[in-house]
Amino acid sequence: MKRKLPLGIQTFREIREESHYYVDKTAHAQRLVDDGKHYFLSRPRRFGKSLFVDTLKELFEGNEPLFRGLAVHATWPDWSVRHPVVRLDFGTGHFREPGGLHANVMAQLDAIEEGAGLRSEYTTAPERLAWLIAALHRGSGQRAVVLVDEYDKPILDALKWPEVAEANRDYLAGLYSVTKTSDAYLKFSFLTGVSKFSKVSLFSGANNPIDITLDSVYSAICGYTEADLDRVFAPELPGLDRDQIRRWYNGYRWLGEEPVYNPFDLLQLFRSRRFRPYWFETGTPAFLVETLLQRRVDITSLDGLCSDDELLSKFDVTDVAPEALLFQSGYLTILGEEQAFDGSALYRLGYPNYEVRRSLNRSLLAALTPPECAGRRPDLRLAERLGTNDFAGIEELVRGLFAGFPTSGTRATRSPATRGTTRAYSTHGWRRWGWTSRSRMRVVGGVPTWRSG
Repeated sequence: MKRKLPLGIQTFREIREESHYYVDKTAHAQRLVDDGKHYFLSRPRRFGKSLFVDTLKELFEGNEPLFRGLAVHATWPDWSVRHPVVRLDFGTGHFREPGGLHANVMAQLDAIEEGAGLRSEYTTAPERLAWLIAALHRGSGQRAVVLVDEYDKPILDALKWPEVAEANRDYLAGLYSVTKTSDAYLKFSFLTGVSKFSKVSLFSGANNPIDITLDSVYSAICGYTEADLDRVFAPELPGLDRDQIRRWYNGYRWLGEEPVYNPFDLLQLFRSRRFRPYWFETGTPAFLVETLLQRRVDITSLDGLCSDDELLSKFDVTDVAPEALLFQSGYLTILGEEQAFDGSALYRLGYPNYEVRRSLNRSLLAALTPPECAGRRPDLRLAERLGTNDFAGIEELVRGLFAGFPTSGTRATRSPATRGTTRAYSTHGWRRWGWTSRSRMRVVGGVPTWRSG
């Protein structure tokens, strides 16, 4: 039976009460409660993190009717127990100006206190949060739950302004340290975001949470599996090529047995019935592209890149490893795991799917394209001329492409970052078309082919 598509809906109650499709993730929630107390999860944007956080909120508040028919309904120990929940969400707010983060936190604490009929006199966030947790515990007789969504956004939004980003990081470190000082009053805490900042820089004063980002047991805690498509979204599949769905949107791996689909892409596909880079189009990775250019990252090495766990976690305001940035933001995923000579884990990274490969390469190419060539699509023009056997036009196009790259004496060439990346990207482009520096074109049966020699 067809249901409503939960497009843009991050509220568990609305999804359940208004008959939207829902992929049951509640077994993961039960396992988290059974196995530990403080957790951290990193996943790319628009992967269902906020919905999972809201599911935890409804679960701890004991809203049993919402969970009927779901995995957790029969395993939750006591639906009559209602834990007070402190939920902080940094998904919205202006964090690029000094003081913006403090104003946001205080406004959120105002709303929580007002809802609970409480009022604190503290003007500093850590002290106020600690007081609130203790007061909620006293008032309810139950330990409180702390849920933090988009925990890192105040830092990420300010990365172009390092002083503000560092101030925001330090502010959040003090705020999150409350999970340690208030541990006696806490039942559970869960922090989630896109990046995985160093524990030393952000969680040194906190109860070091269990990082489930690369825990194979929780690899499908966000995203959809093949079984989810067959079981939940079967009414939406007729008329769509399953192999194309996999090619475009599957392939994200966090050491689990099978890859998962990007949920945002699938919901958009089911709505429009067209294959497009929906996820990529919702956020241009300007900072990512700038970082790759500045670090002179060899574009041709991204697919098949090797990294260890330490490098994948190397993310801080003043030290962002390109591998960590690409992996944590969802532009690379883990293709395989190997063992280094010292016994540590090595991960082989690569593009998760066609959407990311195509879109990221186009963004990088656009960043390297001279302004006078902006808006042109040489790949489309090449395909058109190949289709009509317009060999003179092909020669003209190739000459024009080479002429467009910076030459000695131009401003772009004087920048080592642009010069190195341009060279790598142009080589990458020619290789993808089957060309090398010694390639020559031959016409065989009316079809142009390229041979080295």
